[in-house]
Amino acid sequence: MMMVQTDSPRTPGIGRVLVVVYAILALAATGRSVFQILTKFDTAPIAYVLSAVAAVVYVVATVALVARGPRWYAIAWATIGFELFGVLVVGTLSVVDPVLFPADTVWSFFGRGYLFIPLVLPVLGLAWLYQRRPARQEQIEEGVAGPGRGARPVVTPRPTPNAGRGPPAGGRADLGGRGPRRPRR
Repeated sequence: MMMVQTDSPRTPGIGRVLVVVYAILALAATGRSVFQILTKFDTAPIAYVLSAVAAVVYVVATVALVARGPRWYAIAWATIGFELFGVLVVGTLSVVDPVLFPADTVWSFFGRGYLFIPLVLPVLGLAWLYQRRPARQEQIEEGVAGPGRGARPVVTPRPTPNAGRGPPAGGRADLGGRGPRRPRR
């Protein structure tokens, strides 16, 4: 008996590499933050809480990259965008005022402790997501997109002044109050 797979995986090619790297960062950041919070939370609470936040972001991003559907696609965009924002803000603050972070976080100094992967990874992730955006109709059906977020609102036609009565007395069809176009001289 031969089994046929009808749909392709959500993460082909470079997507698989992204998922693996996100999963590794999720494990590393989770382990690091749990250890730091349990053993030396008093020394740098803000730094260690930020490491825990980064861990949660990496876990959610990993799941969102693997899961299918427009809702998970939107969650992937949100978490990876938040990751990029966090890396840029925490990285900048740790360079400008190192006293704020007496201990390194995953995102301090733009991810220096992780070979700057936290800085590069969200850019690659967002670019990959952009190339694999779901069809607009699929997003509308899922309830992710709506008017004002890229979908076209339903427009009902307005009745014309002569609706149902035929052409006006002059014999011309209704042109929306503009009249016929006349050549310019």
